[in-house]
Amino acid sequence: MTDRASATSLWRNRNYRIFLVIQTLSALGDSFSFVAIPLLVLHSTGSVVQMGLVTGLTGVASIVTGLFAGVIADRFDRRRLLMLADVARCLLYALIPLVWLFATPMWLIYTVVPLTGGFAMLFQVTYVTVVPAIVEPDQIIKANAHLYGTYAVATVGGPTLAGLVAAAFGPVAAIGIDAATFAVSAAGLLLVTLRPTPRPTEEKGADQERGTGRGTERAGVRGEFLAGFRFLWAHPVLRPLTVLLSLFIFLTHGMTDVIIFRVKEDLGHGDGTVGYVLSAGTIGTFIASFLVARLRKGIGFGPSWVGAVTLAGIAVACLGLTGSVPVIGALSATMLMATGVAGICSMSLRQEVTPGHLLGRVTAAFWTTHYSLGPLGAAAVTAAAAGFGVARVCLAVGVGVVCVALSGTLTGIVRAKEFQAPRAPAAAATPESATETA
Repeated sequence: MTDRASATSLWRNRNYRIFLVIQTLSALGDSFSFVAIPLLVLHSTGSVVQMGLVTGLTGVASIVTGLFAGVIADRFDRRRLLMLADVARCLLYALIPLVWLFATPMWLIYTVVPLTGGFAMLFQVTYVTVVPAIVEPDQIIKANAHLYGTYAVATVGGPTLAGLVAAAFGPVAAIGIDAATFAVSAAGLLLVTLRPTPRPTEEKGADQERGTGRGTERAGVRGEFLAGFRFLWAHPVLRPLTVLLSLFIFLTHGMTDVIIFRVKEDLGHGDGTVGYVLSAGTIGTFIASFLVARLRKGIGFGPSWVGAVTLAGIAVACLGLTGSVPVIGALSATMLMATGVAGICSMSLRQEVTPGHLLGRVTAAFWTTHYSLGPLGAAAVTAAAAGFGVARVCLAVGVGVVCVALSGTLTGIVRAKEFQAPRAPAAAATPESATETA
């Protein structure tokens, strides 16, 4: 199928069109809460420590939920799970403006916001699993590019709108709008139909026998969660990709903080300039959404991923060598473009090669593994920037990222041919069978 024919049939897919619209709306709502929650905490307490505490609790809730979100996504109806996550976040966020009409209890924020973080993680894991059930296998990369592009639009426009609403009516009003977007998203999912995911015969038998204590999955949630790790480790491309991405995120997770520090402290500019630089960086996400399908089709997964990560490393290395704000914005856009291409390629490949019945667990295992080093990396990079200067740290991080990219040339990432997960349930029964197909 040609690119033009593939794109045409994708836009003719009613389920995909609806899903794209409601995901854009949901991302816009997330952007509202991203701004409104910290503002509400600051207005209520005046404490940056309490702002950090709410953020930290939400992060912990997300990580804990991620441990079993994949198991849930693979066990239950995925569309209903998406709707459940949207409805739960709608009701939880709606509690805040409702209660704030009568009182301002901070305990409600400490309770509601982490809970919504848990449901957000459940939604994100399940969301990855439903894309292959909406579009055809050869359309996954294009669909992910569109979804990534619309998410970028939401992350640019959402905070701006949230700030205007919060300034005019208060942050509580912005949170109420967020709740409404989740309600609309849940209603829209009623109009989306997913293709059924075939399951191996032995897994169906295990489900039937689970109530009597027999079956092949006696280990319960722990065993099912580990099935995702076993698949990642057995796969010749996902295994090195997971390791290299873990190192990449360790090195780059704190780069936004480093850019802010560079613009404000080193160069002496104000908050407005920081906002312009970060907004300019999001231009890279739009470019990535347009380029990624053509790159993947033209040169394949391996060269696309290695080339994108290499470019990201070069951009990071150059960030500390310039004192020009426009150049920093351009380098930030280049970095986000490169990481966007690498990220879309990575997620699409995982959706293509993983059997449908395992996709939730594999996604949860993948994210849990390579994001676990992110907080440590952010702390180390920002501490190094404060101690040794931004220029040296950016150069060191950039060189490290390039080394990570070039290491991929020694693995199955570039040697593997393009492939997809087997469609037949029998062939998708074990990680080993998928590996042989690959």
